[in-house]
Amino acid sequence: MTGTGFLGRPEHTVAAQAALFDEDVEQLGYVTNVSRLWAYEPASLTALFDLIMHTVRAQDFTVRQRGILVAACASAFGDSYCALAWGRKLAAASDAPTAAGVLRGDDEALTSSERAMARWARKVARDPNRTSGADVQELRDAGYTDAQIFGITVFVALRIALSTVNDALGVGPDAQLRSTAPDAVLQAVNFGRPIDDASQVSTS
Repeated sequence: MTGTGFLGRPEHTVAAQAALFDEDVEQLGYVTNVSRLWAYEPASLTALFDLIMHTVRAQDFTVRQRGILVAACASAFGDSYCALAWGRKLAAASDAPTAAGVLRGDDEALTSSERAMARWARKVARDPNRTSGADVQELRDAGYTDAQIFGITVFVALRIALSTVNDALGVGPDAQLRSTAPDAVLQAVNFGRPIDDASQVSTS
């Protein structure tokens, strides 16, 4: 295993690291750059994802809703990795033009409630101190309860936490995303770190 981003290879290989990599290979066919970085503290990544999934289950988010939230917040935050990974998932749950639109800040293809959700995600990602009661009321007017608004905000904040670690330590999108993400999604993600060179790809 090689290092990724600005960090080198973790000094010790432990069972938790192996489990992290094995899960990637089983689900995707390769070890992701995120897993290579978080191999320093696999338990922290597992705990973060457990917390994210707890919020997903509590709010009963669909894959489409999660895709909208992540695509909106990741693009506003400038995180190319999550924007590409979840832009691809949103394209599968809807279509490529819809996913590319959300990544560009064009929500025309979304429902009115989804548009409110996407706008809120971008506001939280760009500057949470500039949100207002009027912004929250917009979500209420779109049909969300206060409990749902809280859940949406927690989900976005946790995704931003993941993006912050990855981006700060120089982790670029997996080379495989170049061939698995739709062209419209690839063209919409013109920010953040570039996709890794395919020559650096390894499955271990």
